[in-house]
Amino acid sequence: MKIRFIVNPKSGKKQSDAPQRAEYLRTHFPQADVYLTNAPGHATELAREAAGHNYHAVIVVGGDGTLNEAANGLTYTQTALGIIPQGSGNGFARTLGMPLLFKEAAHALPHTRIAPCDIGRVNGELFLNIAGVGLEAEIARQFMEYGKSGKRGKWPYFKLGLQAVLSYQPRTLAMVVDGKKEFRCPLTLAFANGQQYGSGCKIAPQANLSDGLLDMVSVQAAPKWQLALAFPGFFKDDWKHYRHLTETSRVKQVHLECAGSFPYHIDGEVRQANGELDVAIEHKALRILIPKKQHAK
Repeated sequence: MKIRFIVNPKSGKKQSDAPQRAEYLRTHFPQADVYLTNAPGHATELAREAAGHNYHAVIVVGGDGTLNEAANGLTYTQTALGIIPQGSGNGFARTLGMPLLFKEAAHALPHTRIAPCDIGRVNGELFLNIAGVGLEAEIARQFMEYGKSGKRGKWPYFKLGLQAVLSYQPRTLAMVVDGKKEFRCPLTLAFANGQQYGSGCKIAPQANLSDGLLDMVSVQAAPKWQLALAFPGFFKDDWKHYRHLTETSRVKQVHLECAGSFPYHIDGEVRQANGELDVAIEHKALRILIPKKQHAK
């Protein structure tokens, strides 16, 4: 089998270990290509080239952002996308059930199978895991800024999220959801293909990667003390006690408008919208590698 590994040297808590990770892969997968990315967008180029040469799989060694880049080069091809998680949150890898430790994930690769996977798009731009507006876009922005000087991980994410919950002011959204008009003023509005943002924070525990639908999760504004108490619950396996604060719909297409510009995120990467967003799902546009005992949820 022709396999290409794409290693992001900027991913993970120990970025200096990237050359060692690359050498480990060359040793244990001698027939594979191993490349380190050198700039934003490089993973897309490497993935697209591999698909053009009929590679069996492209394996990303990185986080959700690098995975997103590689997916852009593999949609509607026969080349599958795999992951050795090395990011700060690893939300998509956790949804797949991939081991989180480098060597364990590498050793699990021969025991994976190919499964179909949907992708989402916001204003034409691909997202693989989760996109959203409102509070979560603000958390993503703060987390990105924090990562420039501090260590990423579960506890910084939890701390920043809790601070944002206490200070964020919701905005009114005019929406057309699968042809039906509605207005919402949510604390946050997530469009989930995967189940969680990362670090165990689950926003859509029932999301399915191949059902042709996005889980649109609206978290309503509530008293600050109630939100502060509820936030830790999203890190638990079953947050049913906090479902009174959320509303989940399965959707295919959403047009969203908000007065003025506003931030949104795709797979944790922050963007700025000029008043409107178009969100849509593309059914089974990608092939992914998952553990044989797992289902593509």
